[in-house]
Amino acid sequence: MPRKQSVTNSTLEKLGLKPYKEKKGEEYMNDAQYEHFRNILAAWKKQLMEEVDRTVHHMQDEAANFPDPVDRAAQEEEFSLELRTRDRERKLLKKIIQSLNKIDDEEYGYCESCGIEIGIRRLEARPTAELCIDCKTLAEIKEKQYGS
Repeated sequence: MPRKQSVTNSTLEKLGLKPYKEKKGEEYMNDAQYEHFRNILAAWKKQLMEEVDRTVHHMQDEAANFPDPVDRAAQEEEFSLELRTRDRERKLLKKIIQSLNKIDDEEYGYCESCGIEIGIRRLEARPTAELCIDCKTLAEIKEKQYGS
């Protein structure tokens, strides 16, 4: 099972961002919070796009026609792993764009299953989250039971 990617506090720092500090009595998903998550998602998207560019350049620069079959196989395996990683990131980019669209539509931050608030900390840990922790846990239990 592939490792799920998420944005942690250390990643927020790498992106030059800080965790959101909620103010007492503040309304959930106000303009400041939408802006905070828009910044996280945009920075994450930019980082992934830079990785794509690096991969393309790396594969162009490193591509060689090795006479030794073992060397050729090793390079093909390296490129294959890199392309699989980029494919997972391509799917992640799609989710990031969907999340940015939800922010634009002011639908971001609410569980798609039950409609309750997902929560600031959960969204900081996984900005593309579509389910609250309870619905996600239930979905994972069902997935294990039915092997979907």
